[in-house]
Amino acid sequence: MTLLVVGASGFLGAEVCRQAVATGERVVGTYHSNAVGMAGVEARRLDVTDRAAVRDLIARVRPTVVIGTPYRFGDWAVTADGAAHIAYAAAEAGARLVHISSDAVHAGRSEPYGDDEPPSPIFPYGAAKAAAETAVRAIDPAAALVRTSLILGERSKQIQLCRDALAGRAALFTDELRCPIDVVDLAGAVLELAGTDYTGPINVAGPDAVSRAELGLLVARREGLDPTVMKTTTGAEAGVLRPTDVRLDSARAVGLLRTRLRGVRELLAA
Repeated sequence: MTLLVVGASGFLGAEVCRQAVATGERVVGTYHSNAVGMAGVEARRLDVTDRAAVRDLIARVRPTVVIGTPYRFGDWAVTADGAAHIAYAAAEAGARLVHISSDAVHAGRSEPYGDDEPPSPIFPYGAAKAAAETAVRAIDPAAALVRTSLILGERSKQIQLCRDALAGRAALFTDELRCPIDVVDLAGAVLELAGTDYTGPINVAGPDAVSRAELGLLVARREGLDPTVMKTTTGAEAGVLRPTDVRLDSARAVGLLRTRLRGVRELLAA
C-alpha cells in the first residue's frame, strides 16, 4: 500500500507517518514550510491551495490511501479550499480518503454530539472546517471524516499552553469543555479507518470531558508543578467567541476500531 499523508510535518501527520512506516508501508509525506525529516518517508513539498499542484502530486504518487491533515488557523484557503483540492485529486486517482476534521464545527451545548450531527459553527475556524467537510462529502462521498478534539502529546500545543499558564505566561479557560485525545491513539485510529470502507463523519476523541483549566491541573500534577500560580479566565472575560461545551460521543469509533481511545486522566496520570 502507498500512503500519502498531506501535512506530514504537522503534529498528527508526523505520528501517522511514524506508525505507517513501522508497519512497512510506502509512505509519502507532504510539507509546506517545515521539511519532513523522518526516515522512511518520501518528502514532497506541496501548497494545498494550488489545485493543479495537488492534482499533479497525487497523479504521480498514485496513493492507495490519502490522509488529509493540513490546516492553518485563520486561513480559509488552506483549511477549506485545500481540503477540497485534496478530495478532488484523491477521487480522481481512485484513492481512499480520510479527512481530518474537528469538534470546532459545532456550536456547543450541554449534550454530547453524535457522529452524524450537522455542523453548526459559530467562529471563523469552525466555519472553515465545516466548509471543508461539506466540500469533501460532495466531492468524495466515500471518504471518512474524522472529527476529533484537543490533540495531546509531549510536543503538543495544548500541553505547552498548560505549561505556559502554570508559569504565568498564559491563561486557561475554565468554561471550554473538550474531549482530549493522545496523538498516538488518534493516528492509530486514522490508519485503522483507512483500511475500512467507513464513510461520512465519525467522532474520534477521548472519553473524558475536561476544561482547559482542568487540563492544566492534570499537567501540574503529572509534572510536579505548583497549580496555585496557574492563570485562568473565561471566554467572555477574554472577549473570545468560541464554543464552550463541545463533547464528542465516540461510541461508534470505540465499537468499530481496535485502537483504544484513552482518556486524558489516564494519559496524564502522575
